[in-house]
Amino acid sequence: MNDFEYRGGELFCEDVRAKDLIEKYGTPLYVYSRKAISGGFDRLSDAFRKIDHLICFSVKSCSNLGVLRVLKEKGSGFDIVSGGELFRIEEINADMSKVVFAGVGKTNDEIEYALEQNILMFNVESEQEAERINSVAGDLGVEAGIAIRINPDVDPKTHKYITTGKSENKFGVDIERGYDLYKKVAGLKNLAVKGIQMHIGSQITEIEPYVTAVGKIARLAERIKKDIIPLSYMDIGGGMGIVYKDEKPFDVPAFAEAVIKEIKSLGMKLIIEPGRYISGNSGVLLTQVQYLKKSAEKNFVIVDAGMNDLIRPSLYGAYHRIEPVSKRDKSSVLCDVVGPVCESGDFIAKDREIGRVSQDDYLCVFSAGAYGAVMSSNYNSRPRAAEVLVDGNEDIMIRKREEYLDLTRLDNPNI
Repeated sequence: MNDFEYRGGELFCEDVRAKDLIEKYGTPLYVYSRKAISGGFDRLSDAFRKIDHLICFSVKSCSNLGVLRVLKEKGSGFDIVSGGELFRIEEINADMSKVVFAGVGKTNDEIEYALEQNILMFNVESEQEAERINSVAGDLGVEAGIAIRINPDVDPKTHKYITTGKSENKFGVDIERGYDLYKKVAGLKNLAVKGIQMHIGSQITEIEPYVTAVGKIARLAERIKKDIIPLSYMDIGGGMGIVYKDEKPFDVPAFAEAVIKEIKSLGMKLIIEPGRYISGNSGVLLTQVQYLKKSAEKNFVIVDAGMNDLIRPSLYGAYHRIEPVSKRDKSSVLCDVVGPVCESGDFIAKDREIGRVSQDDYLCVFSAGAYGAVMSSNYNSRPRAAEVLVDGNEDIMIRKREEYLDLTRLDNPNI
């Protein structure tokens, strides 16, 4: 059974009819499948079963506590990029020995917070960051585990906004400087140098860039282990792509085989940081048609989900498959699917052929589990959508729909 499929013309998530969820929770509505989340984790873990490994789910892709709890129960660790994300995984009692902290701009407070939680390690992005972590750890009288993020200067062949491993990107340390930086940090007394890390981008659908990058990092790790300090962890980041439209499915078994071949002789534990691969196709966004509008040049389907709910199309020009929740009519219409936000850039799809719908019908925006709700905002003073997790024939609200009062709760009107 597919996790999202049509039965008799009606969309289901696992064994729950989407229309029943809409009647219960309203729209816009994010819906996640527990089976899909677990399945993505299991496929990755099984592919790397021949090597000691740790999967650290990338919290930035989908940070709802309900989703994180499902992954914690599967044995997942977590890849975080902020103190807020650390707080989220603390709320679900995550195993902090399975947590890695990435990001180029860690503050003193965030570093102190993470050290107090005794996380596994920081992925260090610059020389000054290493010095800051060493200083904060010294003040606390503890030792900070670190890996240095090495930029292998490899083109991941993805959108320029989500490329992170080329020499012009802000992330990591140039591979040419990596060896010397390891020599320096090895002498900082409050640091425990545990590993080496890379991350070349997001929504990558080809194996070759990964293998090239892993090979370059593995050779550097071998030199560092031989000349400077033992390393225990090889963290190759995440970024494995999913099918949004007509992409070739990412070949996880072939990817695992190639990676294991590159690093097995090093005797290091592998860390993988998937986000989208697990969460992307595990969630959808349900939205209601408010109006149908025809101009001299275009047909518009105006829905109640806007760029504040799903910004990927406006931000990246990202493609999301869109289908009616109830398929009663086999005909289609060429249209723009747009939201209610007062911006010309507020759209979910442009010049798209979709199944014909009427006013008050519902549409499903697929592959919205990653970088969907987590990137939503209150722009135009719009309350953020509710989120629901489906488990078999049961549904659980995992985030309430915001109310108008939530929009002003932190404001101070008394000035």
